[in-house]
Amino acid sequence: MHLKQLWQRRNVAWLGLLLAFALVVAACGDDGGGATTTTAAPTTTAAPTTTTEAPFQKPYGGEVSYGQDQEPPTLNTFVPGGNNFVVSIIGNSYWTGVSTVDGFTLELIPIVVTELPNVANGGVTVNADGTMTVRYQIVEEAQWADGVPISGDDFRFTYDTIMDPELPIDKTIYEDIIPESIVVGPKTFEYTMTAPTVQFEFLFGVLLPKHDVEGSDFVNDYNDSMWVSGGPFILDEWQKGSFLRVVRNDNYWRTDAETGQQLPYLDSVLFPFTPATETLINAFREREVDIINPPPAIATIEDLQTLEAEGARIEVLSGPIWEHLNFSFSEKSLIRNPNSYNAHIEYRKAVAHAIDKQLIVDEILAGQVEPMSSYVDAYSPTLSQGSWDQYDYNPATAIGYIEELCAKEGVDCDAMPVTAVFSTTSGNAAREQLSELFAEMFAAIGVVYEIQLEPSTLFFGETLDSGGWDLGEWAWVGTPGFAGLIGIHDLFDPEGPPPLGGNNYRWGTPAVEGEEDVFNQGPGLVNNEATARSGELRDLMNETIDTDTLIGYLNEFEQLLADNVVIYPLYQRLDPGAVWADTVGGFKHNPSSSALTWNMEGWYRVDLMEG
Repeated sequence: MHLKQLWQRRNVAWLGLLLAFALVVAACGDDGGGATTTTAAPTTTAAPTTTTEAPFQKPYGGEVSYGQDQEPPTLNTFVPGGNNFVVSIIGNSYWTGVSTVDGFTLELIPIVVTELPNVANGGVTVNADGTMTVRYQIVEEAQWADGVPISGDDFRFTYDTIMDPELPIDKTIYEDIIPESIVVGPKTFEYTMTAPTVQFEFLFGVLLPKHDVEGSDFVNDYNDSMWVSGGPFILDEWQKGSFLRVVRNDNYWRTDAETGQQLPYLDSVLFPFTPATETLINAFREREVDIINPPPAIATIEDLQTLEAEGARIEVLSGPIWEHLNFSFSEKSLIRNPNSYNAHIEYRKAVAHAIDKQLIVDEILAGQVEPMSSYVDAYSPTLSQGSWDQYDYNPATAIGYIEELCAKEGVDCDAMPVTAVFSTTSGNAAREQLSELFAEMFAAIGVVYEIQLEPSTLFFGETLDSGGWDLGEWAWVGTPGFAGLIGIHDLFDPEGPPPLGGNNYRWGTPAVEGEEDVFNQGPGLVNNEATARSGELRDLMNETIDTDTLIGYLNEFEQLLADNVVIYPLYQRLDPGAVWADTVGGFKHNPSSSALTWNMEGWYRVDLMEG
């Protein structure tokens, strides 16, 4: 499934991701200030001098402006139009729910619950009948802005609203909850799902206050206004076409773990709407706005980086979209390249050692980020083993593998010269540049190289559906948490050839017969112990919810894909965040779907600091 297909075939799941991740979290750090030191006065008994450090106190007050190039079509994330990213960016100010994505670790962390449920802490139980029970313990202090406690009734009401057949709300995953299994308590909520699945991570990302929403016209009442806030701010004013402002929730229940201060620090946050990108960037340059999330254009990033001498901080991170080189194992790849050796591990390893990823990143991304060492980097960096680091850029090693290939029984490189035909989408500057960079790399190891680019409609249609490319390149979108990382492995499921599954690579797939011609073909060119194990691991991961066991399966699958060079991760697209750091403290860029506002309750005005 390529990037376009991801949005088409997983639109529902992506909406769930936005709901799950677009929440609020307490600040985990700051970027200014220090502790004060006091020394006790000596006594007549010459008691030893002691030193204690008072925690650094962050200032209250002021407003921060976060410029937006889009205006939300609605404020209600559950209804059509609510999956627009700007809805989540602003929604972080007044929504609350189970979890968000930490901007430092890119891991899921709890918000309204004391800890994220799992097998180890007793929050998740696999039952003897094959069902799975999930339990939440709600933070005792958690309350809505009007002082009403956040309770299990709010979880139940959120579930009932989502499952209302009269409402146009995505019910994916929620529909797997057994309704009669739900147990509600003042500060607890429990439900049972029909089968074990890590997909429960996506549930209850945004909670609805029963006492405020019950009896409303849910589809129409919250497009321009918002239910009572559970987050650090309250919707104050929305002048359409101009700006939206949120103001401090004085009843917000979270405190700064570092200082013990009640959050939030700011009086308000302003979201001015400036559709023209250049105008928005100029507004940042002139300090008319404090924060922007500019487009990942190299020229724009380098221009903004010149402002760092004046107090700006431009944090350029690896975003969730990752590009990769890959091999087609479809028999139809031989139509594209009759001299393809994709089925031979020696050839794939030769390609891996021929690719200079650092040069690619330097040329295409101006060296702003590091090359990828694994696809896991885009999902859960702390779980990545860097399995592709075994393939250093080494043309001599690559030539050795080519020689090994040509010496194999049944291989005649004189009669069938080693040839690579590279295909991707035309009209994409980065990919066209990549195709030219590959030319020298393949020439250096003696491989005949051809470029055959195609319009995106053809490449992301018939070409990928049929497996009719030789070497290809496209992008995927990484999502934090176990659910997204496990889901990407469906792409290598031998039991999932198109059109029934997403294994466009045809890694170990059986013959497909009786379908329309674009799919109808023989078995994948590689069917061995590695492909069989891929299928086993895929099934095991989807049947497992124990964290340690899952990590073991994930590690094995990552290593299997790397050792067999099924794909070759290249780089993650850039995701820049810009802040005037001499004005705004506590800001931490977050390249995930939780957005830059993930910890906005921890933002404060540096210029209000004393001393």
